[in-house]
Amino acid sequence: MSSNAWLRTWLTGEWINRVHSALMFSIRLLLAALLALFGWPLVAFAAPYIPAADSAVVEQLPLRAQDPTSRELNRLRSRWRQDQQNPTAAAELARAYFEQAVSEGDPRYLGYAQAALKPWWTSTEPPAAVRLVRGMVLQFSHRFPEAIDDLTEVSRREPDNAVAWSWLAAVYLVTAEYPKAREACDRLKPLATNLAVVGCLAYVDSLTGRAQVGLESLSTALRQQPKADPASRLWALTRMAEISERLGENRLAEQHFRAALALDVRDTYLLAAFSDFLLDQGRPAEVLTLLKDFARADTLLLRLALAARDAGSPDAAKYQQEMRERFDAARRQGDALHEKEESRFARSLLKENQRALALAESNYRIQREAADARALLEASIACRSPQAAEPVLQWMAQNRVESLTLQSLARQVRAIKAPESAKACT
Repeated sequence: MSSNAWLRTWLTGEWINRVHSALMFSIRLLLAALLALFGWPLVAFAAPYIPAADSAVVEQLPLRAQDPTSRELNRLRSRWRQDQQNPTAAAELARAYFEQAVSEGDPRYLGYAQAALKPWWTSTEPPAAVRLVRGMVLQFSHRFPEAIDDLTEVSRREPDNAVAWSWLAAVYLVTAEYPKAREACDRLKPLATNLAVVGCLAYVDSLTGRAQVGLESLSTALRQQPKADPASRLWALTRMAEISERLGENRLAEQHFRAALALDVRDTYLLAAFSDFLLDQGRPAEVLTLLKDFARADTLLLRLALAARDAGSPDAAKYQQEMRERFDAARRQGDALHEKEESRFARSLLKENQRALALAESNYRIQREAADARALLEASIACRSPQAAEPVLQWMAQNRVESLTLQSLARQVRAIKAPESAKACT
């Protein structure tokens, strides 16, 4: 996930010659932005915390002392502690924590990132480097308008900032503002490789009635870059798998998923996406094998709980209880950032359909990706409440959404008869 080589493929030689001395900072940030263009693992937004003393042990995190990532974090922390008002040091440390949150699916790193940015967290005119990372963290807390403000201002000041444009594309995709997402993708053309730009545009196409065109263009771009590093290939293959699945090309989707897994690049999102694919195909035992070592990430624990239930595994009760405890803990902290996943948990495992529908409705008011639409459609069907699904049906019609799964669910919603929809949701 933290491979700088992947991100270097995004940038042309001309761009590399033009960027300022903080190039490596921007390159690593671009990695997270690319991942956001096709979805994020479930991450709860942790409250910022700064220990009272350097010797205080917050928790043992899964990093070894000699691990390169651990050494880099230690170096950045040491530099930041020398001057916590230094915006460059703070932004670089926050960026490193952010990368770990993405890589590990661990929400605490986001709290550490916000803590590093504390001197500027409410500032109306923070330095550009700080503003960029702040915008990234804000979008994780689903504060999308504020994130857009930050990222737009960075792109205005630095029109050649590929990271800012990538994040704007990502946020606009989440909020279903597809013309703006396409414009942000277009702004990457002089700044990034053809594979990166095509991938960005392909994902917009896949949600706006041009899925086959997007899939073919991305497949061509990947063939034309045979020496792309493993992380770049994983990024493209995962996207191709998802678009293929939307088109109902399940055999092709699985080929792309397995090709991505064969690259041996740790990627929480890939594991979650392939697990969902396998669950939809009625193959829960394969999910248990795939995820057996990844229960730490909430998004993967949810898939483990679903797979264990479907497979009749003796671990089903354990996974379900642990998942319940994590959602309860997040709720006690005032965290309502993973309502989509909690809706799925409530509906599929707890059979609490009314709660599932309330969560799905609340979530869809904020973010409108395909997975959010599916959560609301499924909850509406479970509650026999077609009126609750109306925002999704409008979104599908307006954007000519081609997902066969969503179309099937939409037909089920429309088939609900009036007397049924009047029944109480239980």
